[in-house]
Amino acid sequence: MIVVVFNQKGGVGKSTISTNLAAQSAKVGHKTLLVDLDAQGNSTHYAGFDANEKSNSVADMFKQVVGIFRTAKKPIEFIHPTPFENLFVMPSSPALADVERELESRYKIFKLKDALKELKGEFDNIFIDTPPNFNFYSKAALIAADGFCVPFDCDDFSAQAILRLLDNAMELKEDHNPELRLLGIVVNQFNSQAKLPGELVNSLKSEGLPVLDSYISATVKVKESHSKRIPLPFYLPKHKATGQIAALFAELNADKT
Repeated sequence: MIVVVFNQKGGVGKSTISTNLAAQSAKVGHKTLLVDLDAQGNSTHYAGFDANEKSNSVADMFKQVVGIFRTAKKPIEFIHPTPFENLFVMPSSPALADVERELESRYKIFKLKDALKELKGEFDNIFIDTPPNFNFYSKAALIAADGFCVPFDCDDFSAQAILRLLDNAMELKEDHNPELRLLGIVVNQFNSQAKLPGELVNSLKSEGLPVLDSYISATVKVKESHSKRIPLPFYLPKHKATGQIAALFAELNADKT
């Protein structure tokens, strides 16, 4: 299963959700790959991988595609183990921003799909973290994926952007990846004690949008796990939020056809 965590809005929890889903997958015994397509590298950092200029990154893989990175390497050579059993990362790099224009001008939008198709036999699950905009890398990820989920952070501006985001994704599905499925909207940073989050979620449901049953609560423990660079399933396996991540992973996994 190749799953993209995607939203055009920043700060909604894409990196947190993609890394924790990958960690949960690894924790239950699946060989799992986390692909970090955001030049900020938050997922790479959160997964405990210390990238440096000598690390083969996802940017190097793309550089190879356009002839900047001359040494021919297979996709598996851009993957690194993390400190956590069964969890591997194809790390981000600031160079993603530099190579994007070249990739776009040469229309290399299918190269990530080709690489992940080659890797699919190596991994049980692949999770992709994306930049907070509908750019080359987000499009490449959606073209490569079996499905995508959309984090929703219970904010009114986020609610207004959901339909526009889905329009963009569905247009890309029609043009380039007819097998792409919307797995659902992930309610993140949910506060059950406040009125507004519930109203916003109910508004999404009233629009007929597929809100997933597994909500992720707002908790300081997520920030603690960021600071420790230990995803929740490994940091606090018995915490409520970790149970919610596990439930979300099971819900997404149950959707496989």
